[in-house]
Amino acid sequence: MTLSPLEYFGVDALVDEDSLALRDAVRTFVDKRVRPHVALWYEEGRLPARELARELGELGVLGMHLEGYGCAGTSALAYGLACFELEAGDSGLRSLVSVQGSLAMYAIWKWGSDEQKQQWLPGMAAGATIGCFGLTEPDFGSDPGGMRTRARRDGDDWILDGTKMWITNGSIADVAVVWAQTDEGVRGFVVPAGTPGFTAPEIPRKLSLRASVTSELVLDGVRLPADAMLPRAKGLSGPLSCLNEARFGIVFGALGAAYDCLTTTIDYANSRLIFDKPLSAYQATQLKLADMTLELGKGMLLALRIAQLKDAGTLDHRQISLGKLNSTREAIAIARECRTILGAAGITLDYPVLRHASNLESVLTYEGTSEVHQLIIGQTVTGQAAFR
Repeated sequence: MTLSPLEYFGVDALVDEDSLALRDAVRTFVDKRVRPHVALWYEEGRLPARELARELGELGVLGMHLEGYGCAGTSALAYGLACFELEAGDSGLRSLVSVQGSLAMYAIWKWGSDEQKQQWLPGMAAGATIGCFGLTEPDFGSDPGGMRTRARRDGDDWILDGTKMWITNGSIADVAVVWAQTDEGVRGFVVPAGTPGFTAPEIPRKLSLRASVTSELVLDGVRLPADAMLPRAKGLSGPLSCLNEARFGIVFGALGAAYDCLTTTIDYANSRLIFDKPLSAYQATQLKLADMTLELGKGMLLALRIAQLKDAGTLDHRQISLGKLNSTREAIAIARECRTILGAAGITLDYPVLRHASNLESVLTYEGTSEVHQLIIGQTVTGQAAFR
């Protein structure tokens, strides 16, 4: 009898039936709608994001862990498992959902006014309206407090000037949540696309996350009314709370990419004959597969525990760093090791392994680099800050 990598750990027995049903629905969507096309999308550097967003809205995964305004109000665990399945398809697909739900929608849901929520969230949950999240700048990624984007008052209005970089969904977004320095500290603003002075040129020539829309945001004298500001967010705690939501999705998502790599490689090794017997029958191959199975399962058990704490309302945001660091670090190691088993076949788009490895280079970096999460963990266990 053989067991798949996560069957070996009895993972399904740790998950409730509703979450498993939702996971299976997302898996079916990815199998039917994404897998047949994603290699071509990646090769051509495009993603039919608007079309997919509407379909994902119908599936109920956009802002699924939020309550009200057309959102499903699922558990954190269900959301995590959805991210796992989405990223097993491609990191770009999970990024589309994460930025929509955990960054743009969450920012409005958590920090916005009732009017802002009513105006934007139902359309975003349905996938009819696409959002993006403007925090990172060309010179300020790990140090968002140094951002140069500035918002100044002009009568009752706000005037925004600055540049944001590496913004998923930026050039197709209908609305951007933009964070800027003000005389009152960092504040968030809801910026409708088409506002004069607001442009979002797409970033070309990417070697990672090619099946994803990545853009720059340029704000040149963008005039907004007073009610464009998110009234409940003041300081960096606002955007950082959104990042924690997105990081939670990555804890599961990166493992989904690793799982797709590993199961693909097991199938390949069983069917590939070397000296008249399967590649999987050689000790060197089995040693690699055993180690990857172990690391994937350990990562999934950690992810499930983090989801359990989140659903119980007892999760410390610093614990998300444990999951984000482990999942991304082990996932990219698994993808690279799988490529060695596939040999030359592993460098083609006929198999998903090197595509996942390339995508994971970005996932390893965004929403906090591995080094940042190491330092968060280091500060937690020593009580000493080492960021500077």
